[in-house]
Amino acid sequence: MKSYQQTVLLAASRLLGYPTREDLQDAETLVKTMDGPESVKAMLWDVTDSICRKPLHDLQELYVSTFDMNEKAGLYLSAHEFGDSPKRGAALIKLQKTVNQAGYECVGDELADYIPMLYELIAVTSDETNHERLLKRLGAATQRIFYQLPEANPYYGIFTVLMQEIFEQPSEEDLQRMEQEREKTDLEELPYPIMYN
Repeated sequence: MKSYQQTVLLAASRLLGYPTREDLQDAETLVKTMDGPESVKAMLWDVTDSICRKPLHDLQELYVSTFDMNEKAGLYLSAHEFGDSPKRGAALIKLQKTVNQAGYECVGDELADYIPMLYELIAVTSDETNHERLLKRLGAATQRIFYQLPEANPYYGIFTVLMQEIFEQPSEEDLQRMEQEREKTDLEELPYPIMYN
């Protein structure tokens, strides 16, 4: 992976976490000091600037409505891959093991499949064996999120950069397989009323 691609992943990791002043400042610094093609730097700067210019409170509200309130744009890899399937638990355990084997630990309250954290993991580690498979999985989830966002959303641009510079376009077959693996949440009404005293 080229150094500018690592910077794109690190900047995306900061921009796609719940917005804080520190993470936004880190993203700006990363982009300003990035080495690489000027066209990529300019595109990444435009995206970063459009996100960072918003008032923090407004950005936090936008973040929640974009990612937390929209299941198809959620930032958890195993949720994109398995939905509510019991397979999701096993996938989380495997991802946690991958993170630990790379010499890292999950920090904070996020699960091991938190996509911004996985972007950062790929950027800072050199385990090519795990990278290839994880890049493919992240590419499919990133593409799925990208399809959910309207162009007017400031976060749309970061997914554009990621799909152009980092991830290979997943095949329709890959996307269909992911859809078939996903288990939908059972929201059917219960067949009988539940009475509480």
